[in-house]
Amino acid sequence: MSTTMKQVRMLEVWLKHRDVLLKDWGLAKKVKLGYSVLFHGPPGTGKTLTASILGKSTGREVYRVDLSVVASKFIGETEKNLNQLFEKAQAKDWILYFDEADAMFGKRTEMKVAYDRYANVEISYLLQKMDSYTGLIICSTNKKGNIVEAFIRRFQANISFPLPKEDERLRLWQKIIPEEVKLAESIDMQQVSAEYELTGAQITNVIQAASLQAGARHEATITRHDLLEGIRIEYELAGKALDDLEER
Repeated sequence: MSTTMKQVRMLEVWLKHRDVLLKDWGLAKKVKLGYSVLFHGPPGTGKTLTASILGKSTGREVYRVDLSVVASKFIGETEKNLNQLFEKAQAKDWILYFDEADAMFGKRTEMKVAYDRYANVEISYLLQKMDSYTGLIICSTNKKGNIVEAFIRRFQANISFPLPKEDERLRLWQKIIPEEVKLAESIDMQQVSAEYELTGAQITNVIQAASLQAGARHEATITRHDLLEGIRIEYELAGKALDDLEER
């Protein structure tokens, strides 16, 4: 089992047995009542999906916080919105999911205007609410290096979501390709998994694009060309070179 999976399983254990650990075992006297964790890794590596799975496996709603809605240009409104959010989350025992944590805890330039100073007050208030929350808070970022180290130390766990390795990519291909869809005999999935570094989200997109091409021909067979075209799209979106893609 990977380190990432082990750490995620620990979150699941905490969610399912929190009351026993805190009350019956007396850990409430030693640790914070809530749990906050940082998910970090490239886009498409499963951070948001993992939060959703945690919610389903523990019977809790995952509430994705939209900071653009919570934050306000009017002084005092952001704190009011945050207070309402955390009060509702506490009552319903939500898993709070803050995407793009850089917006909250990212590195800032030297303060130059009054609003910059007030923004720091808002961050302090958010940290206060996070510290007092008794449920699970997940903050997610694509680049851990963008987060201020002082903020990183406030999380009880930092879970890395790395790019999948070759064997993991093969399992993703096998899992994502629908049973009803056939692959042309010219496609060697072992080779595809070895040569093309893709995330789970990218593999899903490739299968969708390839299936659409096959569907346009009224066929249920994905050809090598279909697959490569799907990979080409994902590589171009990621800014990767594709000069020799057809020759592989």
